Amino acid sequence: MVKIIEMDETVSLNQQFQEEVGAVILMNKFNVNPDEVEEFLIVFTVTTNFFKQQPGFISAQLHRGIAGSSTFVNYVIWESVAHFKQAFDRPEFKSNMANLLSSTVMSPHLFKKVAVPGICVD
Repeated sequence: MVKIIEMDETVSLNQQFQEEVGAVILMNKFNVNPDEVEEFLIVFTVTTNFFKQQPGFISAQLHRGIAGSSTFVNYVIWESVAHFKQAFDRPEFKSNMANLLSSTVMSPHLFKKVAVPGICVD
């Protein structure tokens, strides 16, 4: 089973499940054993295909570190925290996560866009 480490030491993903703020972005960092990248990508594909079928799913994108890195970051945009939590709590998702190797470490966290004048909009 994958090991989960909170991205923010002061606010857990479970605490975030209690908030409702409209659309959210799930950011998830994965540290993968270099020898297990292909297996990780298979599980990622199955899991993301599952998410795509869930209510409230908008889009997903995976990024890999360069120069031979086996660190991945993905983000999934959801219509709401409730939609993501509903998908996260489904047995099919938990079963997919169980397929990640125990050497994989993931850090999921929910975010909301922030407006910064002249730079980005919310």
